[in-house]
Amino acid sequence: MPAAPGMIRPFHPSDLPGIYRICLLTGEAGGDATGLYRDPDLLGHVYAGPYPVADPGLTFVVVDGLGLVGYIVATADTHRFEQWLERRWWPTLRARYPVREDPHDGTEDHVLVGRIHDWAAADDALVDRFPAHMHIDLLPRAQGLGLGRRLVETLAAALRERGVPGLHLGVDSRNEGAIAFYTRVGFTEAARHDWGRTLTLDLT
Repeated sequence: MPAAPGMIRPFHPSDLPGIYRICLLTGEAGGDATGLYRDPDLLGHVYAGPYPVADPGLTFVVVDGLGLVGYIVATADTHRFEQWLERRWWPTLRARYPVREDPHDGTEDHVLVGRIHDWAAADDALVDRFPAHMHIDLLPRAQGLGLGRRLVETLAAALRERGVPGLHLGVDSRNEGAIAFYTRVGFTEAARHDWGRTLTLDLT
């Protein structure tokens, strides 16, 4: 029987493999994305890995008796983070993953590789008001226990200590459970897109 999860602590470098694993297991609108990617690290390279490297002080993890069960990663300054990505993160990954065509076999590696080579910058108007952004993922056994709320509250407190006025995130429209969760913890909808929604949280 798994131990009840509940311990939230700051990121340690040994957590990175677990973060990548959880990113993949929750990467398909909250469900398991393992079957979508030939390279299991691609999702983590794009949506999880750079954050604790760029600023480990804004990454927090949840652990239980079996190991890592969730995380929240963030940056306090999205524009500065994007500049860091261009200098320090994308060059190595662009060399490792050349642009590729859709193999038409149901896999989506080519989609993420395309994002590595052509990352869409955040909207200036959004970032001026809500400069921080985040990603959060919990394995199923850690869901419904209030841990997501605690992770958001932990991150929000860290951002307020830095004087950050607001936080934003993107969520897939198919992930209705996540949208409901974000609404419960205080996020409001700022915009709708083909891929999903942008939600914001006022930290002032």
